[in-house]
Amino acid sequence: MSAARRPLLTATAAGTLLCALWFVPSANATADQGGGPIGVTQDGPATDAGHLAETGGRDTTPYLLGGTGFLGVGAGFVALAMRRRDRTS
Repeated sequence: MSAARRPLLTATAAGTLLCALWFVPSANATADQGGGPIGVTQDGPATDAGHLAETGGRDTTPYLLGGTGFLGVGAGFVALAMRRRDRTS
């Protein structure tokens, strides 16, 4: 691949990613449909407005594994770039 096409490939990949992210649903929640405020207990006193509801624990294992995996892939790309830079100098 010629060096002149690399910026075009990078721009195409970035544009494709942005277009894909455009369709990710928003997490903005409103009370237009008759629901209460998000994260506020329904049976709590009026002074509790804005406090998070007690929902129990969350299983964070998939997030930790995914984050660790992405961190490893990113570190691998950095190492590969450093090796290529050292080879060309």
